Amino acid sequence: MSKIPKKWFVLWLTWLSGAGKSTVADNLYNRLTDEWFTHIERLDWDIVRENLTKDLGFTKEDRKTNLERVAFVAKLLSRNWVWVISTFISPYETERAMVKNHVSNYIEVFVNATLETCEDRDVKWLYKKAREGIIPNFTGISDPYEAPANPHIELKTWEESIDESVKRVYDYLVNNGYF
Repeated sequence: MSKIPKKWFVLWLTWLSGAGKSTVADNLYNRLTDEWFTHIERLDWDIVRENLTKDLGFTKEDRKTNLERVAFVAKLLSRNWVWVISTFISPYETERAMVKNHVSNYIEVFVNATLETCEDRDVKWLYKKAREGIIPNFTGISDPYEAPANPHIELKTWEESIDESVKRVYDYLVNNGYF
């Protein structure tokens, strides 16, 4: 027998590349699908870039357009009773505010990690390429990130395990009446 959620949400995991956004999101997704028979969708930067926004680059305007498209998709999903777990760097407060204004039940998750931790986890060598000038407009190196002033949840992935981070997000959902 399936459990019926009380309300739907758009989880928005944000911070630098390598912070652990996708890892936390994937593990949370697995826990939710194991425990709940409901509709859950993952919106991830790499997948969206391949399918929905491959025409865009990494300028500030292109990042804004990318997030506008993702916000639209998240809005469609959430208003049709789909839980949405999104992982996007989304470096500017104005763009995150735009997403918040477009979707219902927006939950901002600041997946905080030190820049050093993010660089240590970088298996694609993106930070190295950014520091060498090969990748322009790279968030955290040559482009700023505006940290959320009041995220709903702040994870410190350089201090806590993935399981601890997932549990903190899960507990937030329980404690705030999502299920």
